[in-house]
Amino acid sequence: MKYTKLGSTDLNVSRICVGCMGFGDPQNGQHSWTIDEQHSREIIKHALDLGVNFYDTAIAYQSGTSEQYVGRALRDFAKRDEVVVATEFLPRTPADIEAGISGQQHIERMINKSLENLGMDYVDLYIYHMWDWNTPIYDILDGLDRVVRAGKARYIGISNCFAWQLAKANALAEKEGFAKFVSVQGHYNLIFREEEREMAALCAEDNIAMTPYSALASGRLARPQGETSRRAEEDAYARFKYDATKQQDGVIIDRVAALAEKHGVSMTEVSLAWLLTKVTAPVVGATKLHHIEGAAKSVDFSLSADEISYLEEPYVPHPLAGVMAQNKPANKNDSHVWSTGSQKI
Repeated sequence: MKYTKLGSTDLNVSRICVGCMGFGDPQNGQHSWTIDEQHSREIIKHALDLGVNFYDTAIAYQSGTSEQYVGRALRDFAKRDEVVVATEFLPRTPADIEAGISGQQHIERMINKSLENLGMDYVDLYIYHMWDWNTPIYDILDGLDRVVRAGKARYIGISNCFAWQLAKANALAEKEGFAKFVSVQGHYNLIFREEEREMAALCAEDNIAMTPYSALASGRLARPQGETSRRAEEDAYARFKYDATKQQDGVIIDRVAALAEKHGVSMTEVSLAWLLTKVTAPVVGATKLHHIEGAAKSVDFSLSADEISYLEEPYVPHPLAGVMAQNKPANKNDSHVWSTGSQKI
């Protein structure tokens, strides 16, 4: 395994991050394809043995059981200071808003529950899961800064946002003396490269780590077209993200398969080797041992400049998909989200 610093932080992370959405009790979540605690532990133990020290979960995954599985496994198999643990929180619910719970109060409740689920005193990276159009960004930043100052998180990150949102949020954080976002977890892979429009340049300019999710496009970049899996058959959300562009994406998937055959490696290794030339550490989901093995091997596999061009050449612009397509302001006048009390930015 190879390691790198997470952006401007002192966190030393493996080039692969294990995405833990596939861990958790399927009876307590949205996904029927998640795996139980015994199999989750086996994958986490194997990942640790392969040198992977970076783990990403969320309070929303299977009603917190993903956090619980990850926390117990890491306590049993690793020393706390040898792993980097990230978890994420969702925006306030309509019920929270109706009850008058502020953004700061919401974040405090969420981090406390996540730490309880994980059985930890702190997380290394606390991630704002998606933009909350109904809460002033000042409140979010203030709440996250309080979490950092309390020692419950070492750093903060953000997921599912536009480059302009990240830039303005960090500008406000700098102005107010709050902790700044050090990483961004966006939707980015060989068949969805819209992060290259603005986000990648912003991150390079400001030394913000990119740790994208859906690194293998929900398995589409890990197997030849026509092959399927339980997740592919049951995950309607993944189909929502990719089915509309299936034909144009298929050209790229076929090229991944061709290079994998040429080099005698897996499609996972080819797809992630490409992504590793662009980002700090892709978040790679794993529900089988060979998933994490292929991800770990990708760190030591490299593509030539011509091969990278061969993979990139067929790409055409894609419409927004997934969370970014769904998470929109209730109305066009969303300026209130930049409120700082008596001032606006």
